[in-house]
Amino acid sequence: MKNYLLALASLLFISHQAIAQKVEFEEFDLDNGLHVIMHQDNTAPVVITSVMYDVGGKDGDRQRTGFAHFFEHLLFEGSENIGRGEFMKIIPANGGTFNANTSQDRTYYYEIFPSNKLELGLWLESERMLHPVIDQVGVDTQNEVVKEEKRQSMDNSPYGGLLKAIGENLFDVHPYKDQNIGLMEHLDAATLAEFNAFFDKYYVPNNAVLVIAGDIDYAKTKSLVKDYFSAVKKGPEVVRDFPKETPITETKKAIAYDKNIQIPAIIAAYRLPGQTTREAYVLDMISTYLSGGKSSVLYKKLIDEKKEALTVQAVNLGQVDYNIFALFALPLGDVSLDVLLADMDEEIAKMQNELISERDYQKLLNQFENNFVSSNSSVAGIASSLATYYLLYGDVNIINNQLETYRSITREEIQAVAKKYLSPNQRVEVQYLPKKEDQ
Repeated sequence: MKNYLLALASLLFISHQAIAQKVEFEEFDLDNGLHVIMHQDNTAPVVITSVMYDVGGKDGDRQRTGFAHFFEHLLFEGSENIGRGEFMKIIPANGGTFNANTSQDRTYYYEIFPSNKLELGLWLESERMLHPVIDQVGVDTQNEVVKEEKRQSMDNSPYGGLLKAIGENLFDVHPYKDQNIGLMEHLDAATLAEFNAFFDKYYVPNNAVLVIAGDIDYAKTKSLVKDYFSAVKKGPEVVRDFPKETPITETKKAIAYDKNIQIPAIIAAYRLPGQTTREAYVLDMISTYLSGGKSSVLYKKLIDEKKEALTVQAVNLGQVDYNIFALFALPLGDVSLDVLLADMDEEIAKMQNELISERDYQKLLNQFENNFVSSNSSVAGIASSLATYYLLYGDVNIINNQLETYRSITREEIQAVAKKYLSPNQRVEVQYLPKKEDQ
């Protein structure tokens, strides 16, 4: 009876927690196609203005890779009304912070200000969209910035080439095969006309979503958005028709080298359905079950019990067209990469042949409930989620019903998805090795 009461109390707490965390928002569209989402939270005098553009590393000419990431930097250069370099001075001078990031699927810019600077944030983002200055001086400046970023985060960073090794071996024809940052020779060869054409195609209001979250008034904010963004001209609709990958039916083996490491790594990567599918949610749960924390099955087995690995991870990288599910481990001492892979496979085989325990299943649900609460605990997190779910998932309401999706996944479904997608003949195995002087 006591256990029943505890379980009931826990269920009521979870339900209350989910209701308490519901995110309210309002949406509207401008005539130029810009979709706008507003979220009001007056608990702190803070506001975030953010724009997510539907453009990422996968977009553009494959002989000009890296343009979206390049524009992440270039669009901070200035505009017709903002002097060169002033963009990044105006924001801190007004008590704000800012950042931007680019994935294979989208580019995201945001500023966080005291709420009395809302109009400033909207003006800055409208300037970026309406008339940025894209000239040779800015291109040359940011070319050096991007090259330095590549040197620091990839060329001279231990394991900095992991994503490159996965992408170029897992994909044959889809542009996910190319690095998000692109090839430096492509950027060097690009003309100013090509940069301007890329901007004109992708950085248009009908290819973006504007999110304002925080200490705002809906009516006033809506009026300000119209004032600052209505003048931006609508662009042609972006049409994408990427080539489809042929399913992997036989294990593919590859070797990649890294001059910055001394300890080798093993990677087993699977190409899976995109992030909007139900199966992608199930694979989120599988990756968390395998390596989500020190009590996960792979951590306990390879690190605690067998003491074979320095680290072990199972990651489900969400992307629009194809997810990447990857197993990764670093050996401890003289343990071979084959042994690590065999032990990881053993745990996946268990999932395929028997249901995970009810206890582990409940633990998984608790982890996803905690993640749900954490992701909605700040206006910055909420703004990012609202933009992502609208632009990349096609349903902004996922911010409130995603948890129910995870709760609806059964142990039987977890077993079925593991069987369907995580067999050795459906993957690429990469030995990621230290590079020797003569290689």
